[in-house]
Amino acid sequence: MSRVLFLEPVGGIAGDMFLAAAIDLGVDVAALEAPLKTLGVPGWRFALARAERHAITGTHLDVVLDEREAHPHRRYRDIDALVAASGLSPRAKETALRVFRAIGEVEAKIHGVTLDDIHFHEVGGVDSIVDVCGAAVALELLGWPEVFTTPPPLGSGTIRIAHGTVPVPVPATLELLKERPVRFEGRGELTTPTGAALLKELATFAAPPELVVERIGYGVGTKDWPDRANVLRASLGRRSSDTSSTLTVLECNVDDASPQLLGALVQTLLARGALDAWVLPAVMKKGRPGHLVGVLCEPAARALLLEALLSETTSLGVREHAVTRTALERRFDTVETPWGPVRVKVGLRGGVVLNVAPEFEDCRALADARRVPLKDVLQRALAAWYAKG
Repeated sequence: MSRVLFLEPVGGIAGDMFLAAAIDLGVDVAALEAPLKTLGVPGWRFALARAERHAITGTHLDVVLDEREAHPHRRYRDIDALVAASGLSPRAKETALRVFRAIGEVEAKIHGVTLDDIHFHEVGGVDSIVDVCGAAVALELLGWPEVFTTPPPLGSGTIRIAHGTVPVPVPATLELLKERPVRFEGRGELTTPTGAALLKELATFAAPPELVVERIGYGVGTKDWPDRANVLRASLGRRSSDTSSTLTVLECNVDDASPQLLGALVQTLLARGALDAWVLPAVMKKGRPGHLVGVLCEPAARALLLEALLSETTSLGVREHAVTRTALERRFDTVETPWGPVRVKVGLRGGVVLNVAPEFEDCRALADARRVPLKDVLQRALAAWYAKG
């Protein structure tokens, strides 16, 4: 089932508003906090409250620090090291680092230095690190939906930051959203650099496909703007015709790579969000044996996987094209086996069950833990599902 998250930054967007909207959608706070506590940054906690802006009620979130840093000065490589050493999943790490890199690159451009030389100020603080990494974890908990957004309002006026008084939108926000549709309206800073980077790296600036909306969340900002509700609305749902979706195929030819590297590459691609990845034998120019590396992914994961193919293979280029996939409706049932519970993936069309398959990793974990043949666990799980029917 193709999941879609539609963002409407009515009052703008900031990192804490995104997290608040995700929690208002139903993301479990404890599940969100657990991986963030492995980041190795000073003590912090979430402060959550119900709040109202212009008669709209939602969730307000603050990242409260035990010992607030007055002027944090972290380099990009410092943040890279923090995230890399954390307990976030591989895809969440990659997603968070994409956002930080986007901010770092525009800051380096604005200040005329290299990415390695740039110092993060406000964005290097503990609260901003938690916001960005939290956004990645929240998307993971929501099932990595495809994200769409309306053009954000940027605000107006001036604001005081570490570098002094600057115009709103601040230079980093405007640079991040260059070539994206925006609205120059509102008073004060409505869209922050963190919020801008989240939209730039995670969202498609377009109307979503036809949706069946299942959940709605409101992330409430701190200030109460006179001309608009300071909320970020997030609608989570599925495509109204969820048997068909548009996906992206990336592929490249490789004729000088070790089989060990290609095997590891497939695992890397899957960890970074590929729906599927494969390596096929090929005969290339001059009769040389080679391989065709292919990836199937959601459009939102395209940039990350493209970067992986270019950096992890010896290929000099990657081809891509859009494809239409017709998929069965899916659900997960849980069955009991003599060795423990196993999830079973059920594929349906029009409510009729067409495919049933035990979740392989569940079965393998039980087989390893209980020292029984994997095939026995798979067979017992399948038999248990049919016995329930």
